[in-house]
Amino acid sequence: MKKKQSVYEGKSRVRRGDEVIVVGGSDRGVSGKILRVLPSKGRVVVEGVNMIKRATRPNPQKNIKGGIVEKEAPIAISNVMLKDPSNGKATRIGVRSEGGERVRFAKKSRTTVSTVSRAAGE
Repeated sequence: MKKKQSVYEGKSRVRRGDEVIVVGGSDRGVSGKILRVLPSKGRVVVEGVNMIKRATRPNPQKNIKGGIVEKEAPIAISNVMLKDPSNGKATRIGVRSEGGERVRFAKKSRTTVSTVSRAAGE
């Protein structure tokens, strides 16, 4: 019987393309860019973090060579923190209003990170 997947109910303020630092797990201290966010599972894929090896078969139609391929596996959102743009340290993310639009900001240095768009589905 397959185990039931729990649905992540926390707030995720990290986005694809954000520079983050891993704060927990075997890759603690490593920084990288977010490649993909999986909001329903509460996980993110970070560039160069949590590398796994997969055996793949060659597929000439898709131009896949085959062999052992290394790729990134998802890690929990709770194990990453945004890298502060001003000092490079790990920081939490807040949302505030500036000039009529909502922006994300680093809580340590209070510097603005990016705007919050409603279409992205925060």
